[in-house]
Formats: sequence, C-alpha cells, structure tokens
Amino acid sequence: MDASMWVAKTGLDAQQTRMSVISNNLANVNTTGFKRDRATFEDLLYQTVRRAGGQTTANTQAPTGLMLGTGTRILSTEKIHAQGNLIQTQNALDLAINGEGFFQILQPDGTLAYTRDGSFNMTANGEVVTSMGLLLQPALVIPANASSVTVGNDGTVSVSLFGGGEQAIGNIQVARFVNAGGLEPIGQNLYEETAGSGAPVLLQPGIDAAGQLMQGALEASNVNVVEEMVNMIETQRAYEVNSKAISSVDGMLRFINNNL
Repeated sequence: MDASMWVAKTGLDAQQTRMSVISNNLANVNTTGFKRDRATFEDLLYQTVRRAGGQTTANTQAPTGLMLGTGTRILSTEKIHAQGNLIQTQNALDLAINGEGFFQILQPDGTLAYTRDGSFNMTANGEVVTSMGLLLQPALVIPANASSVTVGNDGTVSVSLFGGGEQAIGNIQVARFVNAGGLEPIGQNLYEETAGSGAPVLLQPGIDAAGQLMQGALEASNVNVVEEMVNMIETQRAYEVNSKAISSVDGMLRFINNNL
C-alpha cells in the first residue's frame, strides 16, 4: 500500500507543476508576442510481475501480462507558436509578424536573441531598439531630419525627410527555425537558439514561408483565457483525486493497524 501513496504523490507533483505552467500563461495574457506553454506528461517505469506471452502451462501462454505502474511526471513544457491576434496601435515603430519568423535582437554579450515582440523605440542617436534598449538586427538608424518612417510588408524601411524627399535606410529580416519549439525562452520576451531549434534561416519577410511585417500593429499573446481556465479546473480536479487516493490508502493502513 505504501507504493500506492508514492504513485499518487507523483500525480500531485505533476499536477502542481502543470498548475504553475497554466498560471504563467494567465499571468502573461497581456504580454506582447507571448506564446503559451503546454505541459506534457509521461508514465514512469513499470514493475513487471508477469510478462505477456509467458508460459502458464507447458502448452499455453498468458495473453496479457501483469505490470504495475509507478506514477507519472512532467516530461517537458513546450511553446505553442500559434499566431496571436494583431492589435492596431498606429505607432510607426510597432511591428508585428503575420506568419512565421522572429525579429533578431543583439544582446549585450554580442550574441543574438529572437523575439516576436515588435514594440520598438528610437534612441537619441536614431537607433531602433527594444523596450529594454537592445538593438534590432540588422541595425537601423533613423536620420535626425526624418519626418516619418515607413516599413513595408517585405521589410523595406524608408523615411520621409523634412523639406521633401524619401530615403531608404535598410531592410528588416526575419529569422525562421525548423523547430521553433526548441528555442529557449530567457525572459524579456526573448528566445535563444539551441541544438533542438536548429540554426536560424534569415529570410525577407513574405518570402519562402516567412511572415509579412505589419507596421503600426503588435502581436498579442496567444493565450486563450477560457481554455486556460478549463485546464485549471481540470488540473484542480486531478490534484483532488490524487489527494483522495493518498487519504484512502492512509485510511486502509489505519484500519489494518487498529484491527490486526
């Protein structure tokens, strides 16, 4: 019976972890470009009492076996990179990717990170940066005499100048990964490349399955509040059932101790 308690304990641990994943999704429901997480479970090792196909007599075999499970655990949490809704902001430096791909961001240590958060700003030097001051790559510098900025769906960036005339200042590329779910989230709406994600493929927006850029818009979180609430109720019920199993086993052990 002690084994039953430990099996139920693994269920409690797994459901508690799943609740943490759901809570994080709900906490980031208003985070720009956030992709929801999903917890995946796996069963643990089995104790084999009798194998299927084992000899029961000299001429017969057991059609089924007797194998006792030892519980469950959270195998992984994976990002669901489904498209979030596009919200119009009318801000010229707000950019959204409609489709696959990530913006490239230069980190302080010189490495690249990737994000779906296109809420960019401009420094005093005209450099286009994230809300945390990290440079967009390839770097863009907006001239001081620019009156407006235009970003095309294909990533072409141009400015209108005071006194008339236009000037092209660069192009925004998007990075696409074979397995975006393998990217490692590091906070600040950023991801880092891993061996699981594969190397990034740099593409022009709108070409070869890369998403198009939408100026004056931001991608909202893809968290569905109703779905997460349903998952929360389901997790709560599963936690209660596993807790009830521990209570039941405890009652059985108490009965044995009091009557034997």
